[in-house]
Formats: sequence, structure tokens, C-alpha cells
Amino acid sequence: MTDPDPDRPSEVPDDPNKPEKPNKPEKPEKPVGPTELKGNTFHGPTALQVGTGNTMNVRYDVTPPSPLDAAADELAAVVRRQWEREAGLRRLLEPAPLPVRWQLSDRKVAGRVTGATAEGARARFPPLPGLAPATRDDLRRGGGASELHAVYGGLASGRLLLVGPPAAGKTAAAVLLLLDALRYRANTASPDLRRLVPVPVMLSLYGWDPAAESPADWAADRLSREYTLFRGRNGRARALELLESGRIALFLDALDEVGAKLRTAMVSALESADLRLVLVSRSKEAVLASRRARLSGAVALEILPVRPADAAAHLLGPLPEPSPPAWKALTDALLDAPDSAVARALSSPLAISLLRDVYSDSDPVDELLDPARFPTPRAVEDHLLDHAVTAAYTARPGRPRPRHSPEAADRALRHLAVRLTEQGTRDLLWWHIPSWADRRPRAVAVGAVVGLLYGVATFFLSLRLSGPVWAGVMGPVSVIASGCVSGLLSLRSGDPQPLPSAGWRDIFGRTAVRRGVVQWLVTAVAIWLCFGLGSLIDPGLPAWLCFLSTIPVGFATTLIYGSGYELVAGNFLGRGAKRWFESVKEDHDHTAPPVVDSRSVGPREVWLHHIRLRLLLGLLVGLAVALLFVPISTWQHGFWTGAPLGVGAGLWIGLVSGPVTNLGVATAMTAVQLSAAEGTPVRLMSFLEDARRRNLLRATGPAYQFRHARLQERLALPRSK
Repeated sequence: MTDPDPDRPSEVPDDPNKPEKPNKPEKPEKPVGPTELKGNTFHGPTALQVGTGNTMNVRYDVTPPSPLDAAADELAAVVRRQWEREAGLRRLLEPAPLPVRWQLSDRKVAGRVTGATAEGARARFPPLPGLAPATRDDLRRGGGASELHAVYGGLASGRLLLVGPPAAGKTAAAVLLLLDALRYRANTASPDLRRLVPVPVMLSLYGWDPAAESPADWAADRLSREYTLFRGRNGRARALELLESGRIALFLDALDEVGAKLRTAMVSALESADLRLVLVSRSKEAVLASRRARLSGAVALEILPVRPADAAAHLLGPLPEPSPPAWKALTDALLDAPDSAVARALSSPLAISLLRDVYSDSDPVDELLDPARFPTPRAVEDHLLDHAVTAAYTARPGRPRPRHSPEAADRALRHLAVRLTEQGTRDLLWWHIPSWADRRPRAVAVGAVVGLLYGVATFFLSLRLSGPVWAGVMGPVSVIASGCVSGLLSLRSGDPQPLPSAGWRDIFGRTAVRRGVVQWLVTAVAIWLCFGLGSLIDPGLPAWLCFLSTIPVGFATTLIYGSGYELVAGNFLGRGAKRWFESVKEDHDHTAPPVVDSRSVGPREVWLHHIRLRLLLGLLVGLAVALLFVPISTWQHGFWTGAPLGVGAGLWIGLVSGPVTNLGVATAMTAVQLSAAEGTPVRLMSFLEDARRRNLLRATGPAYQFRHARLQERLALPRSK
């Protein structure tokens, strides 16, 4: 009898005399999940064969993913959502992205190619599952986006440098490579193979001091600040474990934006990093750094200019058919005169993107062909940069109406560009904004508000306890004293970095709340036993008073166990708790449960975290202090005497822990100062986020940047130029 399926391996039936069953119609295949079995394929580590001949009984032992593998999968999902959104804002995906073209760089940036491919030698990294090792011929042939991913995944050294001139599209190429790597990882169905594909994470090199932190320690700290998956006390340790186990690949941008000495130190420190690296830099700075420090085994790939044919196809793609005459004239000029000024200008992705932003379908884009007005590529690019802000804030059909006029937006962005240029940086860090204006007016305003509130409370308290004479004295004295103290605290306040925490789960986690409740109950029962059952001091202390007045003890314990120690460290609740806090970190495991709302944290989200969470928590600390004093003082002296004493103590602690020392509040107040002095928007953080959505700014972790250094440079120039 002929086998109906000649490609199927022959099998010996259990009973030769037993008739064969008729073939059943095939059913549609179901998607194969991480722990599902399909045919003779298994996704577990164990297979057992028993018996002889062709008869095989297979037992599958499918193990669930480890906590690290689960964390890596969650991180991959978050990073993919983050960069798909960011790529959309940067117009890298819609319309169809410009083709990425690269070749092996002939600049003296890296070592020999054989050091990167390790042909005939031991590879530092095996190829990613399903990819072939990258060879010298692969690198010398160059290619596009798919070949770039093949080199990234197959390079034996795991060290890749993307270099090129300014505005060549290096960062865009890195973003597209990152998305390709994430899609490749997601399409790897087997968990055992997927764990071998690292999660690519892009970070800016801002803020890294190689002399103080190793690459892995610095990256773990950045991950804990930028992704809620790694928030909480153990989050940084989890991120570090993922890095050290090779489950994360680092894409490092902006090497060319740090100082020369620091750049050299960074390259030297990255030499010891045992993980895959993609480093992005302008060619000139990369060459200068390689003279003193060179990343061994790295291969440098140069991003090539956009070809005229690709630029023309990209520009005509979104337009209707037939194309508007002005656009047709421009694209024909790109093809017919590839050496013209406009063709050379539009060889950069930045200029092409700006062209689509500045000119609508009906605008006279062919004016760029006038050699008298635009004799050089630089003149074309400057013209596009000068009109980028106006185009972004001009109302157009089908787009949300801008909240700011083009003039107001241009004025604000120019002020920001001047500030950043004076500071020699591209990173707009919102917690540095308070240093842009004189702190003394803010301190006076804070002192006046706090002094007025506290003075009024003191006046009525003194009036109740001592009469109008003392109230008339203590009220003004309290206004002056509390105003001066709060003003001085406001002057000295300011965190060097935003908090790594990004939500309530860090402060009031299950473990923290459970320990706080236990501490509260133990303390309340102990006080009740000491003072309520036969004590000579106060034999009549009721149980309700013991339990009510010790609630702040449990609250303080919750903050300490829930990463909120800094909120109580400077007041009565946290007095003497630092040593206890350190011992808590050493003696207990604070592994947090899986975070449901895993996401990346942007600049405005971190600022809102300070405004909302820290402000409210500070006021809760004040309420806890009031609750600590009010029941006891009320029990001893009566409600109208004891309650004001406790409320006064809690009000002071709440104001100091909340708005007075809150960096987010200081940033909001500075925005008001800048609005009065420079004409910038009062809601500055909202304006920055809106500028990001309009592709004038971009976000790199908790920092904003202008979409390109050339845009910042152009806006920083005086208007007369």
C-alpha cells in the first residue's frame, strides 16, 4: 500500500492486523503559544524516548518561564510600545520610512573587520537564533535595514558603531533597527530560543560618569527611572540582573554630545560591558575618541545619504495622483540634477522630513529650485529650519488646532534653545528649569503664603489659649518666623535627579502596608498595656486613644518600607529611623509583585509625579503628625485647646514636606516667572509636551531634546540673522 504522505517518516503500527483508520480532514491550526504543543514540536527542555525500533513515546516537560524571562518579555512589550509611538511622532513610520542604506566605514574609528567577525576564532557572542554569523563579505557588501539587522544579530563581537555626518539619519536608523530587533524577538515562538534574543533598549549617554559607575550599574539605574517595570526598591536589582544575564542589548545614543575626555572614558568603560552594544555617533567625534580609546571588536558602519530616487518616491508617496505641478517639478529636478543645491540638501532625512512639514500639497515647493535664493544646500536647510516652528503651529484641516500661536511658540522655543546652548547641552531637564530664574521671588512668594497660613492658625490658637493680647503678639511673630524659615527652605530645595518612583504602588505596596499595619497594632497594644492597665502615670488611658494616636507610627513604617523614607526623614515621624531603614533593606526581601501598568516614563510624567504624588504625600505626612498630637492633647486639655496644638504642628510639617520643598512646584512657579520676563507659556511643561507631539522636540527618557541639533542651533541665533 502506498503511503499517502511520502514525506512523513514511516511508523510501525501497534497491531499489524488492525485496520487503519481513515484520514480525517485537517483542522485549522491554532496559534502555538509559549507552552502549547504542536505535532512533534515541543517547547520544553525535556524529551524522553523509550522502546526500540521506530516506536517512540515522548514525554514533554514544559517549564514555565523564569521570573527573569517574564521580566524580559514584559520589558520588550513596553519598549516596543514606547518606540513605536516615538517613531510615529518622529514620522519614521508614516508615510513609509525612507530606505536605510549603509556601508562599511573607511574612517579610522574601529579596528580590523576580522576582530568583529571573529572568523577562525572564538566568538564573544553566538548569532541570534535563526541568523547566520556575519562575515567580512557581508560587511563589505553593505545593504539596507534587513542586512543591518542581520549584522546586528550575527556579529561575533556584539559591538556595532553607527556613524555618519550630521543629519544623516543615524538615530533614525538606530530606532528602526531597534524596532526590527523587537519584532524579530516577538516572532521567536519558542521561549527557550526567545530568551537568547536580548531586548534592545535605547538610552542617551547623558549623566553617566564612568569613573563612578560601571556601564551595567548606570544602565540599571536609568532603567529603574524610565520604566515602571523596574520601580520599587528591588527594581534596580532586577534590571541589573537582566543586564548581567545578557537579556538586554544597549543602544547608546549621543556619544558625540558629551565632552572629549568624558567620551574617551565612556568608550574605555564600555570595553568591559558583557552585552551587545550599538553606539551612535557623528563620524568626527567617533574618530577623535578612537585616537585615545577604541572599542575592541567593534565594526563601524556609515549611514549613507538618501538617493535622489528614494527621496523623490518618498515625497510623492502621500500626494494625490496626478501630483501637484510644484511637487512634480521638484522631484523631477532631484532626478535630473542630482548635483543641484536642493538635491544635495534633500539627501538628508532631516531635510526631507522638514520639507513635508513646511510645505503642504498646494504650497509652492518649487521655489526651492531658485538658485538665486538657495545657492547652497545649507541655504535650503536653513530656510526649512526657519519655517519649521511656524508650520508646526499653523492651523491646518484635519489636524488639532494649536493651543499657541506661531509667534508665541517661536518665542518660547528660541528662549529654550538659547538656554540650552549657553549651558552647552541638548538635554532639557525640567528639574533644571528652576535655575533659569532668580529663586528669591519664589522664596518670597512661598514664605508669604506659608507665613500667612501659619500666622492665622497661630493667631486663633493664641486667642483661644491666652487671649487677644498674646494673639496680637504671636500672630505677627509667627507670620515672620514661619515665612522666613519656609522661604529659606525653598531657596535650598531641589533634587539633583527626579525620583525613580513613578506611582503609588512604590509607596503603598502590599508588603509595606502589611508591615505598617503590624507595627501600628503592636505599638498601640504595647502603649495600652503600659499606660492603660495599672500605670501610675495615667491608669485611665482608653484603648481607642492608644490605637488612634499610634496610626502615624504605622504610616511612617509604611513609607519607610515603601520607598518613601525621604518624605519623613526630615521631621518627627522619621527621626532616628535611618539606621532601621538600612537594616530593613538588608534583612528583608522586597520583591514586588508583577506590575500591571508597565510603561515607559516620559519627562512630563515624572514632573506630574512630583506635583501630585509628592505633594499629596507631604500633606499626608502633616496629617499624620497632627493625628499623633491631636488625640493626646485633646484628651489632656480638651478639644478646643488640644486640637489647635496638633493641627498647628501638622500644618507646619505638611507645608514643609509638601509644596515648600517640592521641585515640581518650583518648576511650575519658575514657568510663571519666565512667562512674565520672556513671554513663554505659563504652562511650560504642557507646551513642551505639545511641541514634542508636533515633532519639534523629542523625548529621551526624562529629558526633552530638539528634534535635531541643527534646529536648536538655528533657533538659538539672534533673529536678525
